[in-house]
Amino acid sequence: RRDPKTPVPNPSEEEEAAATPSTGGEMVFFALLVGAELDGLTNLQPRGGCDDPSYPYYFKLRCESCGETSAKTTCVSLDEVVELSSGKGTANLVQKCKLCSREGSVVMIPGQGTPLTSEQSQKGEMTCLMVFECRGYEPIEFAFGNGWKAESVHGTPFDIDLSEGEFDEYDEKGECPVALSKLQSTFKVVRKQGFHGKTRYV
Repeated sequence: RRDPKTPVPNPSEEEEAAATPSTGGEMVFFALLVGAELDGLTNLQPRGGCDDPSYPYYFKLRCESCGETSAKTTCVSLDEVVELSSGKGTANLVQKCKLCSREGSVVMIPGQGTPLTSEQSQKGEMTCLMVFECRGYEPIEFAFGNGWKAESVHGTPFDIDLSEGEFDEYDEKGECPVALSKLQSTFKVVRKQGFHGKTRYV
């Protein structure tokens, strides 16, 4: 039951509120987890490391307000920073939903990623590459592209293009073939925690 002292908003006010773009929404942390079948390779990661400032992370965004998924992939990188429309703070991406005009933002949180090792691959485990603080959006459908690296179990470095989803090469030093296949990725909701004086997301 409505409190009789509470004013009842008229329809025009409700419609105006719904039509007015707003920044944010609830803040949610998403960890990007990746996995692959590594044959003779280890330490798969972006070419400049998980915190490579220029590495572009490509994925789509789903609006938390209306559920609309962006038609095109969105690109974010640590070296691209923009101001929030409110003027309070910055983000790596600020974008309006094309359907409902709600504005959302994505902030990248470095220092949380680790390369995918051969041991993890053999166990079928995934590793976290990056954590994203999202307001108003949910990241989905991460797209692997160029600009990756790994090394053979014998220490030979390889530059890797994952645009085709697999990689085959020959390790001259180890005198054996190396390969990568069965790429997979997912965005997992994580929580921010303090642990021995450090911040981690689990």
